[in-house]
Parts: sequence; structure tokens; C-alpha cells
Amino acid sequence: MIRVLVVDDQPLVRAGAVAVIDAAPDLAVVGEAADGAQALNVQRERRAEVVVLDVRMPVMDGIETTARLLDASMPPCRVLVLTTFDVDEYVYAALRAGAAGFLLKDAPTDELLAAVRTVHRGDAVIAPSATRRLLAEVVPVLPDVVARSEAVGVLTGREREIVALLAEGLSNAEIGARVYLSEATVKTHVGRVLTKLGLRDRVQVVVWAYRNGLARP
Repeated sequence: MIRVLVVDDQPLVRAGAVAVIDAAPDLAVVGEAADGAQALNVQRERRAEVVVLDVRMPVMDGIETTARLLDASMPPCRVLVLTTFDVDEYVYAALRAGAAGFLLKDAPTDELLAAVRTVHRGDAVIAPSATRRLLAEVVPVLPDVVARSEAVGVLTGREREIVALLAEGLSNAEIGARVYLSEATVKTHVGRVLTKLGLRDRVQVVVWAYRNGLARP
């Protein structure tokens, strides 16, 4: 059973997320919070494995909350940020703070449940419908991860191809079907890309791909 903490300052939105998550047979909401400060207190007590977190909240916003939740002094967890299009800049800041990914608040319930499971198993989530718009807004002001020519040059042709497909929001299985590789082989390639570029997860790979010209909004 995956233990989930839901954090949102809007009671109706929070109640809806709680109802959806609790209805899944493999998920259980172990706590709720209306802001980041409450979330930290609840997490210390309930020790959720996944925190579903609104990015814009009073008292303590989702960016600071993400960083504090992932501090070594806190019980370990993964953070899934919920967002709307009008706060894209906050989303990128949350990802830099360590969030495992983001999902739109109006996403279908099955996407929310799938995102919680994906984050729990250690992967990252990028809302496919939001990827291009988000990155179109934030890429022009992102810092280079490393010098562009050197960064792209460390990847093989196959790795660059897989990075470009990651930027489309495809899963490992979908990438494998596109390039005729097994899902396990794609996962291996993704792992090598992360190691070579010194990146944390798929979210950072996608941002890197846009920043370095392997994908375009």
C-alpha cells in the first residue's frame, strides 16, 4: 500500500484528490494539509511515501515545502507537484527544489493515480499536455546545465534519439516501441544519460533537451 499525503489550500480540491486516491486499492491517504507548514508536521508524524503538493499556497508555498520535505532530516518521500498553466515559473522552481514531477490539476483521475504510482517507484512524471507550453515559457531563462556543445557531444546518437523522445513525454515502453528496443534497454539508456549529464531524473533530462536544442516547443 502506497502512503500518500495530500497538500492543498483549497478544501474542495483537496477533498477531491483524497477521495480519488483513497478509492484506489493500492493507495492510501495517510494525511492532509492546507499549507506547507502543516505538511511538514503531518509528514513527520505520518511518514507518507508520496506527497501530492499544490505549488501555490499560503504560509509556505510548494517550492519551499518541496525543499524542506526532501531535507535529510525529514522522513524520505517523493513529491508530485500539482499546477495550473498560470504558475509555470513556480513549477520549474519546484522541480529544481527536488520535486519528482508535475501534473495539471485538471488531469483525469487515472492520470493522477498513475502519476502517484510512477513517482513512488522512483521515476519522474511530466504532464504530456503541459510539457511544451511549460518549457516554451521557462527555457529561455534557464541556465545551461553544461556548455551546449560539450553536453550534446557526450551522448551517443541513440541516446540523443531517446532524449528527444523523452521530451515528447513518452514512457520507456512507448519509446521502445518507437525505436524497436525493449523497455529494459530503454531504461538502461536513460540511466546512462542521467549519469553522463549529471542529472537527477527524467524531468531534468527533458528540460536539458529543450535547453540544448534536442527538442523544441
